Amino acid sequence: MAVIRPFKAVRPKPEVAQLLASVPYDVVNREEATELVKDNKINFLRVTRSEIELPENTNPYDKIVYEKAKENFIKLRNEAMIQDEVANFYVYHLTMGNQKQVGIAATFSVDDYDNDVIKKHEKTRKVKEDDRTNHIVTTEAQTGAVFLTYKGIKKVNEAVDKTINETEPVYNFTSEDGIIHKLWILPKIYEQTVIEEIGKTKNLYIADGHHRAASASRARAVKQKRNPNHNGNEEYNYFLAVLFPAEQLKILPYNRIVLNLKGMNEEEFMNKVKINFTIEKTNNPIPKEKRNIGMYIAGKWYILKPNENVKPAENIGGNLDVSILQNYLLTPILGIEDPRTDNNIDFIGGIRGTQELEKLVNTGKAKIAFSMYPVSVDDLINISDAGETMPPKSTWFEPKLRDGLVVHTI
Repeated sequence: MAVIRPFKAVRPKPEVAQLLASVPYDVVNREEATELVKDNKINFLRVTRSEIELPENTNPYDKIVYEKAKENFIKLRNEAMIQDEVANFYVYHLTMGNQKQVGIAATFSVDDYDNDVIKKHEKTRKVKEDDRTNHIVTTEAQTGAVFLTYKGIKKVNEAVDKTINETEPVYNFTSEDGIIHKLWILPKIYEQTVIEEIGKTKNLYIADGHHRAASASRARAVKQKRNPNHNGNEEYNYFLAVLFPAEQLKILPYNRIVLNLKGMNEEEFMNKVKINFTIEKTNNPIPKEKRNIGMYIAGKWYILKPNENVKPAENIGGNLDVSILQNYLLTPILGIEDPRTDNNIDFIGGIRGTQELEKLVNTGKAKIAFSMYPVSVDDLINISDAGETMPPKSTWFEPKLRDGLVVHTI
């Protein structure tokens, strides 16, 4: 059963929370991160992407980068952050337009992650694991939260609702992307209820942040090896996450662009697509239901629908639209075997809309774009329960959690 623990968060002083809290480290490249911090000396990207303060030719995985992150974190702690004297749960509320979600920021058991009480749906890449493991071990902090979900529990929801309705938030600000972030400290009277009710839960699920979770596990192994008095209760045995009820979440599509047609002209390509799909012209680039895939080529939108040649897969993930596109078009027609490493494909988060897809094709930066029907939270949970992994780049969660709003020191 799942373990959840309060912790003594390192967090921004209230008056600078909006300036300090940053976008997640992995949703911006170096140039974008540099632009975001240029007029802000306390933006938390200076910790999570500390290479932006080093010469441009610096390897982002060099030891000096992690030492710089540690230096900057110490500086921020001294100048712009506080640490709570008692361990707390924190209620984190996000609003993006009509989308509202509220979760509990806490620490969760690395053992639960290792033993699959906390279930995964995504493969991780060693280079990204290495990066965050080195970052955690060097800074001795988990600087960004894993995004967890579960099937909501009435008593926990009631405790969260009472906290929001009966107490004042410690933070309430709107970030530059228009998302409203609010954070409360959960009153002590509700703590035991949360611990007991979550403790009855068989499984929690990683929605987003697989590399953060895997790196917390690897960092624990490093810290344990270095500690001759290890007893299992040390802070490094737990990792930072925010737990949201599944019914509140919304997954956006993760769209695709392909840069070239591998020497085919458009007519040759379309004829090959017709082998496994019916092709219908459309004025609506957003698929209305599953087994509908939007395709933009030569200034026109089409809807692709799998025909009788597309057979039902034996596994759950194989029946997702992203898998059908991969297995019956991208691989056999365009030779894209591994979308994680092939340079002929790129991925565009659904938050950027289909206009971005049109722009990339119309300007010649891409040859084709595909708009996808979003995967559901039920799909994610069912695939996790089955022990399967989702195809690469299947889900895009919004709104994003801010890094630096609560930090767990180990």
